[in-house]
Amino acid sequence: MIWFIVLAIVIILAVLALSLLTTSKGYAYKHTIDPLPQNDEHLNTDNERKEE
Repeated sequence: MIWFIVLAIVIILAVLALSLLTTSKGYAYKHTIDPLPQNDEHLNTDNERKEE
């Protein structure tokens, strides 16, 4: 009976350790954002509309 309790505690500690490891790796991930493309044609049409 005591072996089941020890096994359960070991499993709980393993799951807790893996959860903490996964969470810390997730927070350490460096997110990047692609820059917006420069569309000169679109900018020119907006400026022409403002001048009218």
